[in-house]
Amino acid sequence: MKPLTTSIYTFEKLIEGGYQYVDKTAQLFSLVSEPFALYFLARPRRFGKSLLVSTLRAIFEGRRNLFKGLAIDGLDYDWKPFPVIHLDMGDRKGAEAEELESSLLYEVRKNATRLGVSLSESDPAAALRELIDLLSAQGEKVVILVDEYDKPLLNHLGTKSAEEIQRTLKSFYAVIKTTESAQRFVLMTGVSKFSQVSVFSDLNNLTDLTMDARAATLLGYTQAELEVNFPEYIAAIAEKEGKDLASILFEIREWYNGYRFEENAETVYNPVSVMKCFQNRKFKNYWFETGTPSFLVRMLEKEHLDLSLMTVEETALSAFEPDLLKPLPLLLQTGYLTIVDTDWFGDARLYTLGFPNREVERAFSTFLVSEYAKVSLPELSRELIDIKAAFEAGELERLFEHLKVFFASIPYDITLRSEKYYQSILYAVFRLLGVAVAVEVRTNRGRLDAVVKTAQRIFIFEFKLQGTAREALDQIRSKGYVEPYIKDGSKLLCIGVAFDKPSRNIGEWLVEEI
Repeated sequence: MKPLTTSIYTFEKLIEGGYQYVDKTAQLFSLVSEPFALYFLARPRRFGKSLLVSTLRAIFEGRRNLFKGLAIDGLDYDWKPFPVIHLDMGDRKGAEAEELESSLLYEVRKNATRLGVSLSESDPAAALRELIDLLSAQGEKVVILVDEYDKPLLNHLGTKSAEEIQRTLKSFYAVIKTTESAQRFVLMTGVSKFSQVSVFSDLNNLTDLTMDARAATLLGYTQAELEVNFPEYIAAIAEKEGKDLASILFEIREWYNGYRFEENAETVYNPVSVMKCFQNRKFKNYWFETGTPSFLVRMLEKEHLDLSLMTVEETALSAFEPDLLKPLPLLLQTGYLTIVDTDWFGDARLYTLGFPNREVERAFSTFLVSEYAKVSLPELSRELIDIKAAFEAGELERLFEHLKVFFASIPYDITLRSEKYYQSILYAVFRLLGVAVAVEVRTNRGRLDAVVKTAQRIFIFEFKLQGTAREALDQIRSKGYVEPYIKDGSKLLCIGVAFDKPSRNIGEWLVEEI
């Protein structure tokens, strides 16, 4: 069993340290063998973007010794070394544009020192241009690798300094466009793609691999890669759990697989989460350990996510602007949602999005409840235990008393404008219970708001913000929402819920047992 690591993102250290490496070099060969290429690739955090950049750096530096036994070593690649400018933007921080400029200049000069070049320019964009010109004058084209190009901006989304940071990055990256004749290969990676008037407006020559079939499984592990590279670790979990391999493989898929980066592509595993699972031999929510990006928190506080509307047009996913952020595209690019299905509506391609797996759904539900309701994680855990017990016992009075806790803490600056706001919080709470829940369930006569199933009971919910609990209960009856569940054999409880706008909480509720 080769050792595993989730903290080393340098290809050289990974190989020389004898760590497990899932060989992606055959796919890289098709990219690096082009005589000239400029690529962009967006992937969620913790998907191996930094390792990808480091691997490409080793290839273009001609370090064939590191690739012994890997696929590219047996392919027709010439291993000619090139000067590689490696810009790691993950550490390039700055509260203001001036501070960011200083940080960018440091990064450019660090590369110049490594490549044996002295720079005279003090402006970061001018220094980058000078570095490329000096390297090119030595007779070789340059390779430019930019890791996490958007990190300096993501740290400031929704703040006053975002516009200045955006202008600084736009000027800096524009150098890549103006020095194209001196380049052999360019790759920029990040979480998201800002275009139009943003940082990508001058880089229209980049080939976007984000939703390209060629790169769909370049990061992350396919099912075959998982089973071929980690058989001993899978067997170790099976032994610890006392289950057969088929059962363990099913659990691993449910927890960590499910990311699809092109509509027809095979799904992949989150590499960091699945390796943490193998290291600890425990199924756990590792995604949540790294926290939720602050810009995502700020955006969802301003613009509500409707969990019943998970369809978006293709154009909304290709890029977005810092001042026009929408929840679904951002959640897709940050890895909380993935492509579930596609369809056509006239000439427009529609993408249906969904949570990729159990790990991410639970992480997002926890985030949604704790951030919207401002409930601490220990308090959330205690409330969930009581709510689940109330559901299992069918004690509705107790259930609603605990549910009110989540609405009572919502700050007044978060406007609860519609039933969807309340419904989304309840949906997230229900998902964290580990019970079967569905929202906006389609029937032949309409859509019911929510259905929760426990071992002995089925709870059918209808919510009203503008209306009464009686009207909600009458709608369940008149629309025949119970009919699909009658043959189930479980006890049916129809529940009409009215929200009280002045108190911003659950008001009255009525129940009818079928």
